[in-house]
Amino acid sequence: MAPSSPNSERPASCVSAAPRVRWLFLDLNSYFASVEQEKEPSLRNRPVAVVPLMADTTCCIAASYEAKAFGVTTGTQVGEAKRMCPGLVLVEARHELYVDYHRRVVEAVESCVPVSSVRSIDEMACELIGREQPLLAAMELARRIKTTIRERVGSTLCCSIGLAPNRYLAKIASDMEKPDGLIALTHDLLPHALLRLKLRDLVGIGSRMERRLNSHGVKSMEDLLASNAEQLGQAWGGVQGERLWHWLRGEDFHDAELEHAKSIGHEHVLGPELRTLEGSYATAHKLLHKAAMRLRMQKLWAAGISLSLRFTVPKNAATGKHGSGIPQQAWTGQLRLVECQDPQTLIEGLRKLWSMRPTGSLYEKPFLVSVTLINLVPDALHTLSLFSALDREASRDQLAATMDRLNRKYGTETLYFASMHLAKAAAPTRIAFHTIPDLF
Repeated sequence: MAPSSPNSERPASCVSAAPRVRWLFLDLNSYFASVEQEKEPSLRNRPVAVVPLMADTTCCIAASYEAKAFGVTTGTQVGEAKRMCPGLVLVEARHELYVDYHRRVVEAVESCVPVSSVRSIDEMACELIGREQPLLAAMELARRIKTTIRERVGSTLCCSIGLAPNRYLAKIASDMEKPDGLIALTHDLLPHALLRLKLRDLVGIGSRMERRLNSHGVKSMEDLLASNAEQLGQAWGGVQGERLWHWLRGEDFHDAELEHAKSIGHEHVLGPELRTLEGSYATAHKLLHKAAMRLRMQKLWAAGISLSLRFTVPKNAATGKHGSGIPQQAWTGQLRLVECQDPQTLIEGLRKLWSMRPTGSLYEKPFLVSVTLINLVPDALHTLSLFSALDREASRDQLAATMDRLNRKYGTETLYFASMHLAKAAAPTRIAFHTIPDLF
């Protein structure tokens, strides 16, 4: 790893020959909990968990490092978290506050180096150029960013920063030392510096992909790094495996396919008053309304839509249990669409999906609804449908643009389709770690 305290007396010739990095990746540590500790000094140095609402059946959405020391993490059920950490302080999430602090952090980082890409509410990437790329200069820049965040935003907000030849490795490096870490992965250290990691430490390898790799004989980082690009592509099941091989060796390249979201969606646990078919259908329309606005804001087009429903059922009929403990039957349906982003087409797709849902006594009490727009296409690659008239598509796009302008100016529920009226107050704005809601 790169030294944390560079020698300021090194000759200039040594500095010029030093390794170089191209990307700086910043990950704010325990972000939601840290913001709460910054806002309320009495919470500092205490175990804190941020929760969506005050109920033992819900889950923690963030935990301070004091709480993590007791094993409390994101996703821990609140009742279990209380048993694990008797002194745990629960704080109900304040999403507007986290967005405000996020913007202040971005401004602080921008005062040091331009932010190339905001990856989530607590992550951002900066591409380094010229004199910023030599390792010692990049390390000094990273330290300056940390100091600027503490001075301008809050003393409790710390971050881990990764430096690397490409953005993928910079993200990996930012996860290698928490909290308040600073790790550099330079060409001369690769790929051997990655041997200390586990497969699941790599972005893109979840439980399912890990099982797939294991079935192809890749059971450790040593196995993965010993594979050639073709072997890793076959084990992965696609070209992404070959890309990963190159990334792990420090190669950097831009791929337009990787520069846009592949799906946009929202889900909502229904309140008791909406746990009916009518209420869940209205909520689905509201979730679609929010997803469609994000779709258009990001200049994307949807080529598919997915609807998921979870129903409360007796224990003897359940196929699983929700995180809250509710015995459930789950259903998910998908529908292909002609590339679109206008409300009418999307609503037509949702209506068709709704008609495909299972019926009967077991499917009359929905408690969770999820709507996701899938198979997204960036504006530059969108092709006009040959099966719809030009004026029809243009008029629908114009209507969507008008709705968005009004909703951006006066609030997201200023203009909406009547089908979501019953659920107008439901599904309030929440922040997933991978989104920063400018509109909501």
